[in-house]
Formats: sequence, structure tokens, C-alpha cells
Amino acid sequence: MQLHQTIIKFPEIELKTRDAHKLRGYFGNFFKEHSPLLHNHFEDGSLRYSYPLVQYKVVEHTPYLVGLAEGAKLLIELFLKIKQIDLEGEHYPILSKNITNKIFELNDTNELFEYSFVTLWMALNEKNYRDYIKSDSQKKEKMLRKILTGNILSFYKGIGYWTKQEILLKTRLEERKTKFKDQSMIAFNGSFVCNAILPDYIGLGKAVSRGFGTIIRN
Repeated sequence: MQLHQTIIKFPEIELKTRDAHKLRGYFGNFFKEHSPLLHNHFEDGSLRYSYPLVQYKVVEHTPYLVGLAEGAKLLIELFLKIKQIDLEGEHYPILSKNITNKIFELNDTNELFEYSFVTLWMALNEKNYRDYIKSDSQKKEKMLRKILTGNILSFYKGIGYWTKQEILLKTRLEERKTKFKDQSMIAFNGSFVCNAILPDYIGLGKAVSRGFGTIIRN
């Protein structure tokens, strides 16, 4: 399957990783008449529960917009209209911006690939968090492998790709504490090896539209 990906990067703007949700708020509001893909809400205010096809990230202090499939085409249409960014009273004129378009080939393979999380992976929800903290290290590792496998399959489902192979993976992860919606959470950084082909800068796990769980291939 061929997947269209568009990445817009603002190299002269420096933000903090946690500012990704502000990017989502700004662009989702500024272009709200264009598509629910930009903010994952429909016109009636209801949530779009599918995998986000437009994602907002801050990687190594640089803001990124990442579009997939329909979201990729949408970012191309809006690229020239992006003249500035306003984040909660901070005004950032756009002096330069880069756009990259790729056609990514997805298929089943026997190869193994290594990926690193360049933003924290938010793996746990309220239910499995309780199970996780009560588990020993071996059970925690098994649980995280199962969750990450599910995240990869959710990404594939969100872009309309159905794999016929079993996802095999090995993780090297470390716990990190983070804040999400003013709540203290456990998230993870590190890397994993698996037999799934995944595009750079997509997000896996919870809150990917806000920049969490961003991966790149090593």
C-alpha cells in the first residue's frame, strides 16, 4: 500500500516539547472551517475517534506538522496560508518553513527495523496503569509489548492498511514522569525493534495529535 505523507517544519521557531498541544489548538482553530482532521472534532463538537491524520509535534525544539493520507493533502493546500503562529499571546512570524512530500510504501516484510521515540510514548490508560504499577518487571515488559503492538495495529487501521503478518517486537524502554492535562502520568522513552514498516514522525499511543509517541527509524 502507498501512503502519502506531508511534513511541514518551522526551523526558525524554537518551542518546548509540551507546546505541541498549543500548536494543535492554534492550527485547529485557525483553519477550523477546512476540515475536522485538523482538530479531530466534527462540526457538532463530537470527537473524531479515528487515528489522527494531522499531528502536531515539537521535536528537538522545532515545530512540525505531520499529515497522512487525506491529512497530507490538506497540509499541502494550507501550506502557503501559514504566515504566523500565535500561541497564548506569543507571536511567531514565519520567516521560513519547509515542506516535504513522500509516498511511503507499506508492505509485510521479514526484515526487522529499529525505531526510537523522540517524544515520550504515552502507553497507559487509567485501567492498565493500575495493572502496570502492581506488576513485576517481566510482566511490565510483556504488557508494554502488547500495548505497543496494539498501537501499531491501530495506526495501520487508521490509514486503511491491513497487515497479514504477526507483529514481532522487542522493547528497550525507560519510565519517565510527565504532565498531561495537569495530571502526573508515567510515559516512556527508548526504542524498539519490530518487523513493521512505519514512517518517520508518526505518533503511536495516546495523545499522538498532541505530539506524544513520535518515532523515527534508526
